[in-house]
Amino acid sequence: MITIVGSINLDLITAMDRLPKPGETVPGRSFRTAAGGKGANQALAAARAGGQVRMIGAVGKDSFAAEALALLKEGGVKLDQVAERDTETGIAVIFVDGEGENVIAIVPGANSTMTAEAVSDIAFMRGEHILLQHEIPLPAVDAVLDAAKEAGAITLLNTAPFRADAAPLLAKATYAVANETEFDLFADALELPAGAREERMKAYVAATGNAMIVTLGGDGVIAATPSAFFKVAAMKITPIDTVGAGDTFCGYLGAALDAGLSLEDALRRAAVAGSLACLKSGAQPAIPLVSEVEAALDAA
Repeated sequence: MITIVGSINLDLITAMDRLPKPGETVPGRSFRTAAGGKGANQALAAARAGGQVRMIGAVGKDSFAAEALALLKEGGVKLDQVAERDTETGIAVIFVDGEGENVIAIVPGANSTMTAEAVSDIAFMRGEHILLQHEIPLPAVDAVLDAAKEAGAITLLNTAPFRADAAPLLAKATYAVANETEFDLFADALELPAGAREERMKAYVAATGNAMIVTLGGDGVIAATPSAFFKVAAMKITPIDTVGAGDTFCGYLGAALDAGLSLEDALRRAAVAGSLACLKSGAQPAIPLVSEVEAALDAA
């Protein structure tokens, strides 16, 4: 079983030739909506990877809620623990330029109701894999990490979006998953010894006893564990839209680990899935099916 505790949003996406500078108005080429939120994205990715998935989160009492949950429902994600709150559903306003790069503004809405009290009655199982992110209040993330450890569950904490006050939480996760910028910032916040990134990752592992995974975009992913350090290459692609690639990676990683794959094999599968997600627009619509990932792995 894979449990995702996190955000559920509706993405409002505008494509444009280039991103605006402060105070500048730039014409857009197109506009569309798509289901999103880092928690929901990772839940759908884990389901499309073949996992049995439940989503724990919250939506509002508005017209956005059904659209935000539509692909999760279609994908077979268990939604009985998604609460309906008397507020708006979370939204993300996303600008994507002609190179596939993006800037995002988030209004949390119902996601902000995911407090420590709201998650206090969640039951976890030994060996269950739990995915978390930083788009819900950090006290809730902290409470879930503590409850999961007590239950003997395995946790993956995606450190996005970066929040400096989340630094103490990383060491509580079985696996912390950060992009290179996030890791460098957290390494400073945690006062890890100065040095190359790989050495700082090893220092984190030595201090915590837990694994650190750092994604490097087109350069792949590196991982440090108490027993190994290794790198997995990314696919060579020309990205169309990088929105949701990191969430796809995390969801596939959680599903692969839950299926019993080694960390190195799980990272290889997750890296391919994340790369494929860059070849389509949007977050959830771009998440590849497991058949596409397996075909790409076979072709590599």
